[in-house]
Amino acid sequence: MLYFLLFAFDDEGAKQVPMQQPGLTFEPLLFMLAIFAVFYFVVIRPQQRRQERERQLLLNSLKKNDRVLTTAGIYGTIVSVNEKEDEVTVKVDDNARLKMLKSSILRNLTNEEALKAEAEKPKT
Repeated sequence: MLYFLLFAFDDEGAKQVPMQQPGLTFEPLLFMLAIFAVFYFVVIRPQQRRQERERQLLLNSLKKNDRVLTTAGIYGTIVSVNEKEDEVTVKVDDNARLKMLKSSILRNLTNEEALKAEAEKPKT
């Protein structure tokens, strides 16, 4: 009992170390941002550049009589390519021709078929 009374009235024993309040710490947040930045510069950005190069190659390789698919889902054949105005004329049916921007071409089916046929050839 004496032991209890000594510590009950002791000033230093009564003082407690203040506990830290739970709050936001920025270390995990900074760590996550750093991981995202590395992921962006290593994975996402190079992939976007590669896709943009492939798209430009597709648009620059368009020529007369190529079968194409537009972004609107229209199949047709290129009748003419106007490099100055960045336009192509696509024949959809016998008497139906559409003039559209080159950027509205989604796929060049003629080139895809040629690549597929080349890949299927047996190597000798």
